[in-house]
Amino acid sequence: MLLQNKQVAIIGGGPGGLTLARLLQLKNVNVKVYERDLDATARQQGATLDLHEESGLEALRRAGLMEEFYKNYRPDAGNLRILDEQAHIHWDDHEDEHAIAGNRPEIDRSPLRTILLDSLKPDTVAWNSRFAALEKQREGWLVHFGNGASAYADLVIACDGANSGIRPYITDIKPVYSGITIVEGCIYNAEKNAPLLWKLVNGAKIFALGSEQSIILSAKGDGSLSFYTGCKVAENWVNQSGINFNNKQAVFDWFKSAFAGWNNLWEELFISDEMWMVPRPQYHFPLDQQWISLPDLTMLGDAAHRMPPYAGEGANMAMQDAFELAGCLTGNTFDNLHAAIAAYESDMQKRSSAMTRVTLENMDLMHSQNGLDKLINLFRQFSEQPAG
Repeated sequence: MLLQNKQVAIIGGGPGGLTLARLLQLKNVNVKVYERDLDATARQQGATLDLHEESGLEALRRAGLMEEFYKNYRPDAGNLRILDEQAHIHWDDHEDEHAIAGNRPEIDRSPLRTILLDSLKPDTVAWNSRFAALEKQREGWLVHFGNGASAYADLVIACDGANSGIRPYITDIKPVYSGITIVEGCIYNAEKNAPLLWKLVNGAKIFALGSEQSIILSAKGDGSLSFYTGCKVAENWVNQSGINFNNKQAVFDWFKSAFAGWNNLWEELFISDEMWMVPRPQYHFPLDQQWISLPDLTMLGDAAHRMPPYAGEGANMAMQDAFELAGCLTGNTFDNLHAAIAAYESDMQKRSSAMTRVTLENMDLMHSQNGLDKLINLFRQFSEQPAG
């Protein structure tokens, strides 16, 4: 095996990195995961994840974790309601037993992380290990971390997200601004702190569209409600708007102005003090990105192909990257690591290009004139397709 007697360092303990670690350990590879979080309970933010048959679910299947997944998933969390800005419902999966979302079972990020962590050998993850720098050493790399520690690895795999510190060691291709900036937030104890929205989301998801803007809500199993607001603004809007995004009232004032034509119901997003929020300009990499593969360094997930969230593909793509990379590294097809990495990256670039295109088409549709009607027509087309 190509990785026999070699040490692998995975930088980043998200779904992609942990899935890869599990798959490599099943093949008896020496692997260590370095994660910036202080421990397993930190930073469990973001919406629920809908796992797709050909990617996220297939990764869990190969990892032998489907039984644990079905113990922890949320069967109705994928049901979607599509609303206009006045909160009128135009599409409701809750009333359709054959809803499209039922084919993409949902799980919260925290239990998914727990499933993956529990599947690993003890002490596989080194916590509080924020990546700082790479230094070439022998046939591999000396990895330096912000806590002052260093570790040698024959192969380093970047799973460190959209703002990867390792990606520049592989390619200088820069991301492209999509034209949309999201204000992401989460309301804790939402049944008390946002009762109207909590009732409306009904334990699942909402897409609300109007005036070339969007609000996406997702109920989580812990009783919190995550949200994204999507607006067309300039790339430098966050820094030049004058809004203090650490001040809830300042963001609330912006929201009431930017979403002035929307029903007052949506103001519940910013009423409670039990919440957090952060602005996120949405970027993607060029559809034609390519780079020269290296023999001892590669990447997966958002580090390789960041994109906006409008196709629900981020975690799924990362988990598919994980099982495809693991297959290349531990199979018998390639003569050396360089060839295995090159084959993986070539296929990954083609696959991620196609998905980025779909994501951008969805994003443009949702933030276009008559976006509501266009999205409903799109869902109607999907629902009318024959099974299989």
